[in-house]
Amino acid sequence: MGGRYQLLLFVCKREYLEAGSIEFVVIGKGHWGDAVFFRSLLAIEFWFVRQYRKGKGHIGVKVSILIPVYNEFRTLPQVLQRVVDAPLPEGCEKEIIIVDDGSTDGTTELLQQYKNSPLMLVHHSVVNFGKGAALRVGIAKASGDIILIQDGDLEYDPNDYPKLLEPICAGKAEVVYGSRFLQTFEGMKWANWLANRILTVAANILFAAKITDEATAYKAFRADVMKSLDLKCLRFEFCPEVTAKVRRLGFQIHEVPIYYNPRSILEGKKIRWNDGVEALWTLLKYRTAPLHTFDRRQTIAGARPERAANRSVS
Repeated sequence: MGGRYQLLLFVCKREYLEAGSIEFVVIGKGHWGDAVFFRSLLAIEFWFVRQYRKGKGHIGVKVSILIPVYNEFRTLPQVLQRVVDAPLPEGCEKEIIIVDDGSTDGTTELLQQYKNSPLMLVHHSVVNFGKGAALRVGIAKASGDIILIQDGDLEYDPNDYPKLLEPICAGKAEVVYGSRFLQTFEGMKWANWLANRILTVAANILFAAKITDEATAYKAFRADVMKSLDLKCLRFEFCPEVTAKVRRLGFQIHEVPIYYNPRSILEGKKIRWNDGVEALWTLLKYRTAPLHTFDRRQTIAGARPERAANRSVS
């Protein structure tokens, strides 16, 4: 541990457990610069919430599935049905948060039929800000213990949810990426394959990420980890930004193989070459950005975990 801690008091309040959170009361002296210390607190919180809910006979873990959509009228009903029917690890329940990012093709009207669903929460934006902005809205509205990202098209298969969620539910991981490249698939254009390779290599070099698929849409996070990040993304730079920031904070990224069915621009794929350039710039930018500019955990007792986090990616 980097720094001497004099931990005098640690209190978990029952009412916060009921609400799905725990209040930590810590009185002490010394440096708060060790990211491992804060990660331990988050892990303890997650474990206590699960054990308490199980003891009360409640469902153990709630999964918030975020679906940002923009002009997905043709595929969205099928995607939503797949998400509703998708299996989860034993003891999990789901909430589905759909963020309509200013659609103009009838998606907005289509989503009206889901507004009274007890399983779904639908948010409409009047203006198309971008996927990153939509995900930030969804993260703010998520009430689950785990946050999982789902695209509004048919490229990814919700039947892969158990593989993505199980490492987090079992306490073996805090961040899980579904890798398209850990198994074979066909149909991805060479330019897209090359862009994916470049971004993955850059993430591995800059942040020691040790991953095979930086740009995958299937990402799952413990909610407390995700909400500790002060995100700025508007468009497709969500992926490189979140990858950079979780690694800067010292979190390891666990990967699992997933199914992937690439679609073309004619079929509705929206990412372009300039988004790849923006993604690379985002990785470079956050390699040197001061940690206090995006680490919300530093509001706790004036925490300063930059030294330890930097060690984890150096």
